[in-house]
Amino acid sequence: MISTRFTEAFGIEHPVVQGGMMWVGRAELAAAVSEAGGLGIITALTQPTPGDLVREVARARRLTDKPIGVNLTILPTISPPPYEDYLRAAIDAGVTILETAGANPAPYLDLLKTHGVRVIHKCTSVRHAVKAEQIGVDAVSIDGFECAGHPGEDDIGGLVLIPATADRLSIPFIASGGIADGRGLAAALALGADGVNMGSRFLCSVEAPVDEAVKRRIVEGTERDTQLIFRTLGNTARVATNGVSREVVRILDAGGDFASVRELVAGARGRRVFEEGDLEAGIWSVGVVQGLIRDIPPAGEIVRRTVAEAEDILRRRSLAVTPV
Repeated sequence: MISTRFTEAFGIEHPVVQGGMMWVGRAELAAAVSEAGGLGIITALTQPTPGDLVREVARARRLTDKPIGVNLTILPTISPPPYEDYLRAAIDAGVTILETAGANPAPYLDLLKTHGVRVIHKCTSVRHAVKAEQIGVDAVSIDGFECAGHPGEDDIGGLVLIPATADRLSIPFIASGGIADGRGLAAALALGADGVNMGSRFLCSVEAPVDEAVKRRIVEGTERDTQLIFRTLGNTARVATNGVSREVVRILDAGGDFASVRELVAGARGRRVFEEGDLEAGIWSVGVVQGLIRDIPPAGEIVRRTVAEAEDILRRRSLAVTPV
């Protein structure tokens, strides 16, 4: 068993975390990951109301008694969700691990710390990771350019970003982006991380609540089948390549603004992709790591074989090194 600062701090068996994916991070998937010894994540804003989040956590608790986290992505919007209400709902549900992403979580840390909640903050750069440590989060999830969703604007891949982060942080951190198996876990540990976060890999699992057509497309896809959108708007996002994402890039490259693509990128359209299996209904997130995903196993199997493969790699590499 691979024990790290992260597993010790968060009370889990294996240094494998399931990404908090919109429309995907629900009770069945999170519970399956946690029951296998990793850390499953329920996505707060997937739930229509804070009360629904309480009920979703309760559903997960009926499936496992192991630690489960909640993800809350905080973004400045014209009509923002009631973020603090969702946080209080997570606390009321007995959640003790929260993953934050997006805006600075500082305004909420006192509330969370008062209730014994440990905070993992997702970052896309070393400078933001350092800031997160300074404000008092318990761990960082550092997102490389390979990741699905929003990779930031620095375009730094994990091979550099992970050790650069290790050089600057004293708190535990996990590596995100481009990781789908034990090779990725072993590499992340060797580069200084304390574990890994996997999104696309768990999106392509039995328990992921998305249509089978999405999972089959991921298995069929290659590392070249993603599209970077919103580059001209300074809000880069990595999504699956399809007719919609190509049209978004075309419009923005021709000088369009967000209003000109708003309908194409509406969240309701992306939700249809996952729920109905219409791969051209909207944009949907997946990372370049889909080029390494070749099956649709149970989430627990993903956790167990990822750790077993990493242990085998680390053991063999250790034996292969001859002391001087």
